[in-house]
Amino acid sequence: MNLFNPDTHARKLLTMLLCCICLWQQDAKADTQSSWIPETVFIPAGPFIVGSDRAEREMAYRLDERAYQHSRTRKNKWYENERIRKTLNTNAFFITKTTITNRQYAVFMEATEYYAPNVDRALWNSYQLIHPYERTRRHAWEGGMFPTGRENHPVVLVSYKDANAYVQWLSKTTNETWRLPTEEEWEKAARGSNGNTYPWGNTFNPARLNSHDLGPFDTLPVGTFPQGDSPYGLSDTAGQVFEWTSSTYTKDRYVVKGGSWDDKGCGICRPAARHARQADLKHILIGFRIVKTTE
Repeated sequence: MNLFNPDTHARKLLTMLLCCICLWQQDAKADTQSSWIPETVFIPAGPFIVGSDRAEREMAYRLDERAYQHSRTRKNKWYENERIRKTLNTNAFFITKTTITNRQYAVFMEATEYYAPNVDRALWNSYQLIHPYERTRRHAWEGGMFPTGRENHPVVLVSYKDANAYVQWLSKTTNETWRLPTEEEWEKAARGSNGNTYPWGNTFNPARLNSHDLGPFDTLPVGTFPQGDSPYGLSDTAGQVFEWTSSTYTKDRYVVKGGSWDDKGCGICRPAARHARQADLKHILIGFRIVKTTE
C-alpha cells in the first residue's frame, strides 16, 4: 500500500511555504513600523550631583581662552549662571539614546504633513547670528525631504514648538507619554549621578565629541563617538548640537544644553553649562532628544 500521496505532500509544502512568507512579511512590517521609534535608555530614580563649583567654571574659562585665544566667555560671564553644585533627586525615566534624527522626524512629517525644518533668508537674518544664511542650506529640507546623506544626523532648524509637536504626535501614535526632558533630567542623564565634568569623566578630550576642536564644523551621524557616551549610555550629550529642554530660563526662553559642533574649548559642552534661546528660534546648532515617563 502506497502511503505517499504526491499531491497531498505538495499541498503541505506549499502551505508551509506560504505560512513562512506570511510570518516574514509580518515581521518585516513590524520592524518597519518600530524602526522609527527612538531607542531609549533607563535612568533610575535617586540622587545626582547638579551644577558646578568655582573650580569647574574656572577650568571652563581657561579651556575657552586656550582654544580661542581671547577671554570673551570670561568677560561676558558665560558660566556664572550655572547652578551651584549640589545634590538633587529625580524620578525614574527613559530618555532617548540619541537626539532625534532626520529619518525619525521624517516619519512624523509624513504622518502629519507638518512643515519641514527650514528658514528663509529674512527670518535667519532677523536672528542676528554669526553663521551666514548659506550655511543653513546644508541642513535645510527641500520638497519635504531631508538633505541627502543626512538621514542619521540630528534634525536641526526645529524650534521649541516644533520639538513639542513631534512629542505630541509620538505620544498619540505609540500610546505612551513622551515629552522634552527637564534641565535636571537632561543633566543627570548626560553626566551620571556623580557629577562628572564631562559625560566621560573630569578631563576634556576633543577626541570624544563632535566639536570644532577636531570635528568637521558640521553635524555628524548620531553615535559617531561612543567613547564619549555618558555613564548611562547616552550619545552626543557633549558637542554635536545643543538640545532643547522644557525648563524656562526667562520668559519665552528655554534652556538648551550640550554645546555644539561649532564650539571649541569646550567649556560650553559641559553638562553643567546653561544656555538659553527663544522658543521660536530655528537654529542649525539646536536639536532635541526626548523623555518617556515610567508612569
